[in-house]
Amino acid sequence: MNGLKLISIAGSVAAIIFAAPALATDGKSGPLKPASKDSPLSEIWSGYHFASKETQAMQDDDFGNPAMNWYDVGETGWSKKDGEAGKSCAECHKVGDIKGVGARYPIYDDKLKKLMNVEERVNYCRKTYMKAKPWKYDSSNMLGMAIFINAQARGMPRSVKIDGPAAEFFEKGKKFYYARRGQLDMSCAHCHEKYFGQKIRMNILSQGQSNGFPTYRLKWQKPGSLHRRFSGCNKQVRAKSFKRGSPEYMALELYLAWRGQGLPIETPAVRN
Repeated sequence: MNGLKLISIAGSVAAIIFAAPALATDGKSGPLKPASKDSPLSEIWSGYHFASKETQAMQDDDFGNPAMNWYDVGETGWSKKDGEAGKSCAECHKVGDIKGVGARYPIYDDKLKKLMNVEERVNYCRKTYMKAKPWKYDSSNMLGMAIFINAQARGMPRSVKIDGPAAEFFEKGKKFYYARRGQLDMSCAHCHEKYFGQKIRMNILSQGQSNGFPTYRLKWQKPGSLHRRFSGCNKQVRAKSFKRGSPEYMALELYLAWRGQGLPIETPAVRN
């Protein structure tokens, strides 16, 4: 078979990688030079670049993008009163107040002394100010709200802070990214750094960038959180999965955001 390569990437475990076909692009998908000289990548590419033209077209058309149904859920939920306090998001924030949030999260919260992503911030507000029950990460309500909030940064470049108190979490996320795990003894870097652009089974490996999450996956037939994707990757290498919102996944989310510094936010993206 033309382009076939047999490579050892997990000790005694071998994987079959095919050279990928020409990648679809309309010019807007990259490449970008990394914002940081410390980046392990010479160029950074959105997952959009590795998608088929049909998938790109689905994402580009807000009327055809199936994730926009969840955007509507979030937009409706923004003004919906909930909890014992009988408050809504709109009572404290104008939509304009959240412009750019998706581009700069996750952040270290000095008051709470912890790393916060969009989902954690939503649940913190629900519990603290609305006196409402927190939402599960991949519930329709949370996916809708996270898509709605992140979409307010659509087109804005990813820009996260990794200095100061955030540095500790960044280093933990980096360590997680390069650590081998599971029965296949593989790390995130095996697929998304060393062999991106190659084809494994029927899928083209991307750089694993996070600028489109929550993302609608055709495989899932619904949107999913970034932490759901992390869990899926862990299962694929037969490793222990962590809970959504776990310290391990929070740190990894920050590190991935840094790897994609400068990429435009695409939420809600569509992927295979």
